[in-house]
Amino acid sequence: MLRQCGKETRAANRDNLRSLSAPILRLLLARHGEIPSNREFRYVGSLDEPLAAAGLEQADRLAAALASLPVRAVYSSPLLRTRETARRIAAAHELPLRLEPRLREQAFGEWEGLTRAQVLESDGERLRGWEGDLSLAPPGGESLAAVQARMLDLVGELALDHTGDCLVLVSHVGPIKALLCAALGVPLAAARHMFLDPATLSVVDWGAHPVVRLFNAHGHLGWDAARWM
Repeated sequence: MLRQCGKETRAANRDNLRSLSAPILRLLLARHGEIPSNREFRYVGSLDEPLAAAGLEQADRLAAALASLPVRAVYSSPLLRTRETARRIAAAHELPLRLEPRLREQAFGEWEGLTRAQVLESDGERLRGWEGDLSLAPPGGESLAAVQARMLDLVGELALDHTGDCLVLVSHVGPIKALLCAALGVPLAAARHMFLDPATLSVVDWGAHPVVRLFNAHGHLGWDAARWM
């Protein structure tokens, strides 16, 4: 009996070691450069606003910072602000830009283009309910829980197609934070305690046990560019 238990334990340990040593997918999660509405803290999900002048400069600096890394593919949300950011990164690596709709920002429905103060005045009860329960969606919009589900679906596919590769995913605040919550194994509500600046970089090694290597890094933009400074 003891000998059998020992064999089972050794087999389980071998399985665990194989899982831990499995090839890792490295995800470079880049937020797009600044758009005019970012300065006004508006809900901008599906609105297709182009980069501001500052956002174009940020995108160039981000592309330059990533140019020396062994990137195998660049994926982007199809929205204009992410495409303008991602095409610079792809060009620096001489790679085609791959558009992926699952990287789109959370849709805010009737609240698109409004500030929190404006929504609080016109739809305060629903806003407070949505802020307290991330499984809820803005009227006509999408919940952050749904965003997380589509991001996990995407990463599951990428892990099969790009085992051992380093990929750039150019996306938005909601999808990046939702994926980071999953990587950390924390409730989605933790996203409320994260802040992502424009054109910053977060890094996740995705495998059986995901590891967050970097969050909201903006060294390529300079310390003065950080809003919290």
